[in-house]
Amino acid sequence: MEKKYLPFEKPIEEIEKKIEYIENSKKYDNLTKNAEILKLKQLLVEKKKEIYSNLTPWQIVQVARHPNRPHTLDYLNNIFDEYIELHGDRVCKDDPAIVSGFGKFMGMTVAFVGHQKGRETKENIERKFGMAHPEGYRKAIRIMKLAEKFTFPIITFIDTPGAHPDIEAESKGQALLIATSIYEMTLLKTQILCIIIGEGGSGGALGIGVGDRILMQEFSIYSVISPEGCASILWKDQQGVEQAAKALKLTAKDLFELGIIDEIIPEPIGGAHSDWGKTFEIMKSIIEKNLKELKTIKVEELVELKYKKYRKIGFLKETEENE
Repeated sequence: MEKKYLPFEKPIEEIEKKIEYIENSKKYDNLTKNAEILKLKQLLVEKKKEIYSNLTPWQIVQVARHPNRPHTLDYLNNIFDEYIELHGDRVCKDDPAIVSGFGKFMGMTVAFVGHQKGRETKENIERKFGMAHPEGYRKAIRIMKLAEKFTFPIITFIDTPGAHPDIEAESKGQALLIATSIYEMTLLKTQILCIIIGEGGSGGALGIGVGDRILMQEFSIYSVISPEGCASILWKDQQGVEQAAKALKLTAKDLFELGIIDEIIPEPIGGAHSDWGKTFEIMKSIIEKNLKELKTIKVEELVELKYKKYRKIGFLKETEENE
């Protein structure tokens, strides 16, 4: 996979290219080469810390969309013991924007549902850029209802700009299927762990995002609308995307402080895209911890706790009208 860099990662790119040049150079003896590489690697860690500890909300949006960021299938292939993907909604067809099925996680049988983006343009078109149609949510509901029947925990991986907005999706009842999925997840009598691994956009994310625990990776985003969409509505152009990203409170830190999510999953220095191995290691331990905790609670109690959890989100602030 070709390494790609975001605009603000230019200093990181320069250091990594210097390391690569020295590694392949014949101008240095081994002792000098190793000393120079060690020095540059230390500088690289410091530069990553400096950049990633001061990201703006708009820069975090860019990290959440990074083309090298792990997607749902990458997590399944690296943190599950094994899995089998099930296809089709039993009504019309399969939706490649959502992958779902059953697998073994550390010996435990679980159900999974996740948005799947492509890595390159061709794959993204095939995967519909991770934007599901009604058949995708219908498939997700089918798998989750099966999980409830066999008392398997459910893990959802959220990574979508939003549900697909084309005429076909709308004509098939896109809004109705998202609402149905939200309703069904609210009442499911099994453990549900929802994890935002990239973009959590609008109703497309909410369609598989109602759970007992909502987790977000450190540099993922979760919002009612994209910064670009917000800017086009409020300012009629894209000049306000940075301001929109800040106003939307879409970062993991913002949403944790607002009580929307339950836990922030740390990412390696430089983001999930920079170190897949460490990312999978962290994700595996966080999932294990949360599933163990949820298993100690009776499923009937989980449904009640879930209801209370969502009732507490948001508040109504009454103000006197200015005369």
